[in-house]
Amino acid sequence: MAMNVEPRKSGSTVSPSPESTGLDFYASDPSLKGLLEIYVSAAEREHMAQHFGRLGRLVGGRLDELAREADRMPPRLEPRTRLGEDRQTIVKAPAYRAMERIAFDELALAALSHRPALGWSQPLSAASKYALTYLFAQSEFGLLCPVNMTDSLTRTIRRYADHELVTRYLPGLLAATGDGQLQGAMFMTERLAGSDVGATTTRAERCGDHWRLFGEKWFCSNADADLALVLARPDGAPGGTAGLGLFLMPRLMPSGAPNRYRIVRLKDKLGTRAMASGEISLEGAVAWLIGDVGAGFKQIAEMVNQSRLSNGVRSTGLMRRAVHEALTVALGRRAFGQRLLDLALVRRQLIKMILAAEAALSVAFYSADCLERADRGEAEAETLRRILTPLIKLRACRDARKVAGDAMEMRGGNGYIEEWIEPRLLREAHLGSIWEGTSNIIALDVVRAASKTAAHRLLQARLEAMIAAAPAELARPLSERIGAAFALIEHAAAAADARVARQAATGIYHATAAALFVHEAQRLNDGTRWDLARLLLAHKLLPRDPLRASAADDAAGDRVIAALVAARQFWAAPVPLD
Repeated sequence: MAMNVEPRKSGSTVSPSPESTGLDFYASDPSLKGLLEIYVSAAEREHMAQHFGRLGRLVGGRLDELAREADRMPPRLEPRTRLGEDRQTIVKAPAYRAMERIAFDELALAALSHRPALGWSQPLSAASKYALTYLFAQSEFGLLCPVNMTDSLTRTIRRYADHELVTRYLPGLLAATGDGQLQGAMFMTERLAGSDVGATTTRAERCGDHWRLFGEKWFCSNADADLALVLARPDGAPGGTAGLGLFLMPRLMPSGAPNRYRIVRLKDKLGTRAMASGEISLEGAVAWLIGDVGAGFKQIAEMVNQSRLSNGVRSTGLMRRAVHEALTVALGRRAFGQRLLDLALVRRQLIKMILAAEAALSVAFYSADCLERADRGEAEAETLRRILTPLIKLRACRDARKVAGDAMEMRGGNGYIEEWIEPRLLREAHLGSIWEGTSNIIALDVVRAASKTAAHRLLQARLEAMIAAAPAELARPLSERIGAAFALIEHAAAAADARVARQAATGIYHATAAALFVHEAQRLNDGTRWDLARLLLAHKLLPRDPLRASAADDAAGDRVIAALVAARQFWAAPVPLD
């Protein structure tokens, strides 16, 4: 059945390989606008509309150009100055530096949770921050790692560091321009201590009011950051995570002299090529203890959790970009006398991509809202956050790999060529599943949240309340599937059955997304989100015979695709950077 929808403007004309250049990625995203209506106050939303709109147009233009150029020019390590001084520098592409100015200066992405920014009189809501992150990630994934680590380091030292350290470094972390602005990082991983953080061998030696660090860190993203939080074991401390301390290590001493650590080499990575990751040798580097000795793992877990949520949001943005590209190709290319969009298999492939992207968007915003409420002291939100953060990290990051691959296939042979965006989307999608814990580690963290805090029971109660007023033909099967998913996580937690950890976590994730679709449909009076709830129930939660033909979901899928196509808007004039 052909779909009676048409592309809006010149950006979707018929072409052998159509592009999304000129697409307004904010105006073309009705789901994002709807969730902002739920999670952001009317006044903040009205103020931020201009900033969301400008970034949405940058994604379809200048930011995309910079990201493509920076990806082709990886950073290089210069071990000495031209005068022979042993002062290491990392030379980065001019395009990467330009993106840094957009992210850190113009958008203040690393600071807007901590100070007024973008003309708003107070720190922005978590939903606004992550909406900007989600949009930015549709062009550039890697730079958002330094942005997030700077934001998270700021949050961590404000919570745990003594007044003198906060006074010394907070102004630079919150600086509005590159002059005097500080970037952050966290150095945890060692060659034999990746996910097993308790195996850390980096040593901390007390020297009066400071410490000196000795050892090697194996994967240090934003390797030339001005400040890094480093896990190390004080001399005489016990083994395991209980003996670890958290230390703030500057790149330059207060005197301006370089600290005593060395970047051994930069990593030659599959993706996020423009962002420098390296191996670092600590040779008596000066650092200051954050909080209590032995509390380091607990403290850095706060930073890791922030990074996991950011990872999930970035992967969600990456999926949305993949969907936009696939839709652009499906609308603008013809085969066998038809547009690709009018081919049944293409529409089925598209709806699977859209479902994954929409589920991640809803769970990400709900998780961000729980984070914000937890920061205000709501105990219930803190418990919910404990299970939602690993859920979004697990599934959004894994789903992004499949969605990016499908977008590549939709473009065909050109999608495998580095001149197009799909190879970069696919390369960068794979890192999301590795940063801050691989899928197995994250799934086990979901089980731990259930066994230690009973977070799953609280989440189940919230989901049941969301669907209580839904039509019976949807509410009944969805309630039954919610019960089945949470029974499985209960089994995994009670029986310590790691075999089903990923299966149970995935079931809870999809149950959460389906219930959120229902909740959003009711709040927004949005028929598309009702269709998404039904599709997710059918595709991900109900038992299915893999050999039975069924067309029952086609009409709902066609309506979802048609709504996205109808929302597409293109702009004509370039967006100024100033």
